[in-house]
Amino acid sequence: MRLYRKAFLFLGKITTYEKHAIYNSNDLFLFSCKKQEEIPQRQYAKFWKKDIIVDSTLSIRAFEVIDGNVYYASGDGKNGIILEDGSRVHGLVYSDSMDYAFRSSAFNERNLFFMSIESPALIYKLDYHKNNEVYLSHNLVYQENHPKAFYDSMDFWNNDEGIAIGDPTDDCMSIIITRDGGETWTKLSCDDLPKAKKGEAAFAASDTNIAIIGDHTWVATGGKASRVLYSSDKGKTWEVYDTPITQGKETTGIYSLDFYDDKNGFAIGGDYTKPNDTLNNKIRTGDGGKTWQVVAKGKGPGYRSCVQYIPNSNAKELVAVGFKGINYSNDAGNTWSHLSDEGFYTIRFINDSVAYAAGKGRISKLTFRE
Repeated sequence: MRLYRKAFLFLGKITTYEKHAIYNSNDLFLFSCKKQEEIPQRQYAKFWKKDIIVDSTLSIRAFEVIDGNVYYASGDGKNGIILEDGSRVHGLVYSDSMDYAFRSSAFNERNLFFMSIESPALIYKLDYHKNNEVYLSHNLVYQENHPKAFYDSMDFWNNDEGIAIGDPTDDCMSIIITRDGGETWTKLSCDDLPKAKKGEAAFAASDTNIAIIGDHTWVATGGKASRVLYSSDKGKTWEVYDTPITQGKETTGIYSLDFYDDKNGFAIGGDYTKPNDTLNNKIRTGDGGKTWQVVAKGKGPGYRSCVQYIPNSNAKELVAVGFKGINYSNDAGNTWSHLSDEGFYTIRFINDSVAYAAGKGRISKLTFRE
């Protein structure tokens, strides 16, 4: 007799079974499968918060955590670093005499990028140095002066290739691409993109309009029409999928989306002018974004500006934040618990229990607990 042990993942629980086999010279007989143990799905019920910067003049919707240090961009044009020892260095990007609003950031393992929202839309590339060097040189690598320019989010596929998205200046969403590590950026022609619907745009609410898994890319739009643009080849070709999220007004639609893998994704939003409305503001896909279903209709959080999957959760655990508080789900968004009334605009996990969150006047480190 030989003993085999195998783990199966089923409905959020890990169950271990023992299989017993009897061998003879000619045949194999399996005669039992005995349940041995169950490990229940975890349920976060609280979190520990450590404020690492408190400054009432800041409004932070984009930041990057690099080597334990937080590099942030504020909606009022202020930028800085919070070092591991808690000290601050401001002025990463100097905007001359103008006060640009930076709401997007990205890191490609070599350089840090900040992008402003309105015309002139600017991308600054910062040379990143390790070994606690905090004086970073910066270069302007993209500028767009179109009067309708308004950029919402940016991300990178790898060290060389990245993407930023914004509201339409013509009859399609604005999408710019870099293939040389951010040195140059090229705006895609509307001939190569799905046509935008009337009143379709995007929200610069949390720098989470873009989700990337490998070569797959999803872009969330919002407003009077709220859809998901999809590319399977790092922005070379595009298609578009409808969603059932609430839409029809300039303030409605998807404000944030995240993908756990190339199949499972979640999007959240609503109407920030009606933050307690819970109807049709949370949607989920299990087929890579082709189709979406409303979940927790009339329940759970209302308007939220950011949603993120918790790592190592098998696409089950999500945290959503907004100015009305923090919510958590451990069943892929079907049900939610309200963890706190504390408001944040955006959140990023660095492992399966620790995240950084930013918002009006602060950045905090959150440690989630059962």
